[in-house]
Amino acid sequence: MGSDPVVIDGGDRSCVRLLLELRGRIAGLVPGTVIHLIARDPAAPIDLPAWCHLTGHTYLGPLDGAASPTYALQVAADARPTAPESPWRPR
Repeated sequence: MGSDPVVIDGGDRSCVRLLLELRGRIAGLVPGTVIHLIARDPAAPIDLPAWCHLTGHTYLGPLDGAASPTYALQVAADARPTAPESPWRPR
């Protein structure tokens, strides 16, 4: 790999809105790409690993020492799609 991670700043968005944006952004990325997701929603440490498990992306965990809560994940080559209006439901 060797390339820099893609940084997505989710700001204060709720996890529902954040997952919708994340799903759209991941769609255009090469499998194996690492994403650093900044997410201040207190549900993020629970929702992100669950969403990765659902979709097949790899949850790499929180980044230590980041200025804001930041979580790493890796784009899967064979990700499972989710419902268009509900990123937390399988299609």
